[in-house]
Amino acid sequence: MIKQIELVLLPEEAADKSIQKQQASELLAIPETDITFIKALKRSIDARSKTIKIRLQAEVYIQEIPAAEKNAADFFQFRQDVSRQPAVIIVGAGPAGLFAALRLIELNLKPVIIERGKDVQHRRRDLAAINKAHRVNPDSNYCFGEGGAGTYSDGKLYTRSTKRGDVNRILQILVAHGADADILVDAHPHIGTNKLPGVVQAIRQTILEAGGDIHFNSRLKDFIIKQNRMAGIILEKTDGAKEVTELIAQSVILATGHSAKDVYELMHRRNITLYPKPFALGVRIEHPQRIVDSIQYHCAVRSAYLPPASYSLTHRVNDRGVYSFCMCPGGIIAPAATDTNEIVVNGWSPSKRNNPFANSGMVVSVNEKDFQPFANDGALAALRFQQSVEQLAFQHGGRNLKAPAQRLVDFVDKKFSGSLPPTSYIPGVTSVLLDEIFPVEIVTSLREALKFFGKKMNGYYTNEAVLVATESRTSSPVRIPRDEKTLQHPQVHGLYPCGEGAGYAGGIISAAIDGERCAEECRKVIA
Repeated sequence: MIKQIELVLLPEEAADKSIQKQQASELLAIPETDITFIKALKRSIDARSKTIKIRLQAEVYIQEIPAAEKNAADFFQFRQDVSRQPAVIIVGAGPAGLFAALRLIELNLKPVIIERGKDVQHRRRDLAAINKAHRVNPDSNYCFGEGGAGTYSDGKLYTRSTKRGDVNRILQILVAHGADADILVDAHPHIGTNKLPGVVQAIRQTILEAGGDIHFNSRLKDFIIKQNRMAGIILEKTDGAKEVTELIAQSVILATGHSAKDVYELMHRRNITLYPKPFALGVRIEHPQRIVDSIQYHCAVRSAYLPPASYSLTHRVNDRGVYSFCMCPGGIIAPAATDTNEIVVNGWSPSKRNNPFANSGMVVSVNEKDFQPFANDGALAALRFQQSVEQLAFQHGGRNLKAPAQRLVDFVDKKFSGSLPPTSYIPGVTSVLLDEIFPVEIVTSLREALKFFGKKMNGYYTNEAVLVATESRTSSPVRIPRDEKTLQHPQVHGLYPCGEGAGYAGGIISAAIDGERCAEECRKVIA
């Protein structure tokens, strides 16, 4: 017999299997000896009161031995040979592109991925160059390369996109490729930036073993379109080789991510319909992790049985939303620029989340009024607005990848910070009045929201916290339209705009689900 129950435990009790068994015995009114196994289904932290509890949804096996767990890889059909099957080109090897490729293999189609950046091993050298030499490779950086921006974004897997597809399937595929099985249980799962490269490499191996192709250092140069139908693409090498190649296919999944400005510009030149899209703009706010722990866990020192604390904040100032984004407990602020004359910051955490800082995007919604000065750029108006702020940050930071920064209270008081606290941002920060970078509507909304958040979280409003500019790649500043049923571009048959770069996803899981959906629509057309 199997019974489902909820155990409510202190953190140290949740780590003790014997106490779990004892409480299950009491709840079910059966002897402990009758319980043969307890399987965790979902685990979450309840910090609503001063006494922190762990809520564990579990299956209790009573006088029954659980069946042997299947290998996660056995749930999927990735082991067939698709090398001679019809090809589908995928532009971009981020979460949307990789999961589109895996789904194509299951559907007996051959994925052919082109990725402007390098594989994860060689990509590390370019990340080191950003941090140490302050040198950005426009094709290999924190956004471009195998795994896309997702490889260096903490691997947060929480999503509200449950209606779009099977979230658990995506998690199972990640486990099959080396992610910790805890992601199937935790309420807010994450993999960790230190572990993601291995998962991404394993997915690459699955694709290659099935007969798929992956072309690294290969940038989309142009589309081959005949009579409004996709016929293939032209790619050029990004490793210095003067090589241009045609790839022929009737279906192209465009999964470039939210930072492929040149792809948007190519589509604009080719008169392929695009639309400017509102996004959100702001800063990374960084506190010492101990401050966030003390606020969320109501304690002076966090228990060893609790993970570093996180938070989620939202407020409305006039007609604008202000909210935390991609919160990274025990994390690091990363230099996420994709060009040599801009400052962009993002955040990530290792799997143990054991760094001394907690950072989060703190962003304000952007609307059409904000990018109205760039209206002459048409569909690229929001992109040009985004670029203008990133370039201002570069100029005020000193033109060397140092990021403009200001202490939290100083920012609200419009006061120059004479000194800045230690920060995890390795290229370094420089003290700047952030009003010189952001439009007045953005800083006004940020100020009001930060004061509100300080009242909501006692201790959050402090000059030990620093604001680092700019968090500007929250989502794509462009939407590429597609038919709701076929997922194809209404103007170009066989072109499937996909994932974050097209405006249809907002994280690893939603992008992966969208990649799978596009692959399934390709199968319908090719079948």
